[in-house]
Amino acid sequence: MSEDNLTSSATESTPTGVPVPAIPWQVTGNHWLALPCIHPGDASIHAVGLLHRGARAAVEFAGHADFVQGQGPALARPRLVVDGQAVALGSGRIAWERALQWLPTFTAQVGDLLLRGTIFAPFGQDADMAGAVYAMALENRGNVPHTIDVGLEGTLGHRQIRVRTPRPAEDAHRITRSAHDVVLLDGAAVPGLAALAVAADGEAVVQVGEGATPTYALTRTVTLAPGERAEVAFYLAAGPERDGAEATCAVMRRRGWRPLLTATRDALRMLEQSTGVETLDALITRHLCFAYFFSVGRALDDAHFYIVRSRAPWCPSGMTIRDWEALAWTVPAVQLADAPLARELILRMCEVHGYAPGRGVHYLDGTLYEPGFTLEGAAAYAVSAERYIRETGDDQIVEEGVLADTLYLSHDDLVARRDAQHPLYRTEVTLDGRPTPLPFSLHGNAVVAFAMDAFKKLLDEEGAKEVQDPAAIRAALRRHFVTGGEGKSTFAASADLRGERTIDDDQVGSALWLPLWEAIDRTDSTYRRTAKRIGASEALTVQIARLLGPDAGEMVEWLRRAPLANGWAASRTDADGRAQVDGGDAALSGLLAATLWFAVHAHGVRPN
Repeated sequence: MSEDNLTSSATESTPTGVPVPAIPWQVTGNHWLALPCIHPGDASIHAVGLLHRGARAAVEFAGHADFVQGQGPALARPRLVVDGQAVALGSGRIAWERALQWLPTFTAQVGDLLLRGTIFAPFGQDADMAGAVYAMALENRGNVPHTIDVGLEGTLGHRQIRVRTPRPAEDAHRITRSAHDVVLLDGAAVPGLAALAVAADGEAVVQVGEGATPTYALTRTVTLAPGERAEVAFYLAAGPERDGAEATCAVMRRRGWRPLLTATRDALRMLEQSTGVETLDALITRHLCFAYFFSVGRALDDAHFYIVRSRAPWCPSGMTIRDWEALAWTVPAVQLADAPLARELILRMCEVHGYAPGRGVHYLDGTLYEPGFTLEGAAAYAVSAERYIRETGDDQIVEEGVLADTLYLSHDDLVARRDAQHPLYRTEVTLDGRPTPLPFSLHGNAVVAFAMDAFKKLLDEEGAKEVQDPAAIRAALRRHFVTGGEGKSTFAASADLRGERTIDDDQVGSALWLPLWEAIDRTDSTYRRTAKRIGASEALTVQIARLLGPDAGEMVEWLRRAPLANGWAASRTDADGRAQVDGGDAALSGLLAATLWFAVHAHGVRPN
């Protein structure tokens, strides 16, 4: 095959997408409740996000419509009055740390008072609930006593539902005070989608202001002699409606914030990863936690788990997901730290999305959002099950009827895409939704070969007889996708099996992933030349895939230093790893965590 049969449409372009927020938000949450917008300047909470299956969307409460950019009043802001004098927490320097890579904690000096704060969403056995805690500890380091009003105040100025773009609630915002001194935030329309409840951990003065943007304030008073220390906490809970939110808040008050924090810390320690390199441990764990809590969530109205691209409100893919992103990006990261949840998520994906494997982008509840068939999506269920069994040894998962049904359905869908003459399979679109240049993709068929290996093990004896030999697929990859003369051969990205090929690498389904799917050895000369041809990219998916290639050590060091989008994944970065657009991508953070862990443990890669 001559080089004349190759085509390329590569052009230099400026990345387009959603700009990364100017504010480096602190982020935390649990599977029920997301706190994506904690302001680093004054420790205020600007938004709370929840999943709602009935709405197929996120339901978000905020102080202002432009909360992502930090505009307007906060939904919840700490308030200090020292000896009758109001003190702006943001007037001095606030030092932030991220405990266990997920709990934002801050320290601030207010005169001769030292303030330490922790914001967390309870997590762990008997602690996982739809709520969050704002805990503050004050220490008097001066020589005179102080009387301090410690409070939490806020404004309900905006509510929205969001699939990918926000739609504001049309009913009036409402804040009321219950008979138990709990502040309730919801909308005037009945029935509503969600409500919030806010309360103090002890006796407090409660104030509520009416209007189009109602306000609230809860205040506790403490007196500190020199050297004394006091702790104050406020609870924020969510429910499908106001009574449920107040009930959850009551449970949190009854259990107490200290036991909830202890349980959360203990559970988060179980998520920590170990590679023998401390900086890599922190990097993997940080991205794992982001994927674990922001790509996976439990819907407020049915308590079931769902996988979405990201709960961060500035991620453009929002509450939608492809089978491949869920099963090849998010689930492997979850599997590193929580095999039982990974098992549940695989089966949940089969229940919700398995009726139409690989057919396109879906809403969180499985409804088709954007049609477009991918080989990888159809193969993802077998790939995920095989990888799960290898890592955990739990082969009993194949006894689950919903997985068996999905595997047979996905196998049938793949068989329908096979070429009549060659053991290769057609796709419709690439993994980022673009029409494939030519119908047979290199990455898609490499994944299909891996899936066929899995089908031979996972289907029953009769079904396994009908499975295409994966070795034949891998041999066909070399026959139809290798281009160039001896000593110059590289892999093409797609082909039509009639002599036409394209060399433009698919930035999501890159040729660099071939070793992961066991289509080629990472030391293979053709693969290494392909990796050299592809080189560095502004696409983070390509940079992550380079962890499998000859530049793996260099890429580990690059990722270790890359600021990304305030430490989280973004689809596009500059040469130094600084996010350009589409930040807050939780599923992509999962891919980063899982691939880096694999490169370190399976290939022994270390930073250069």
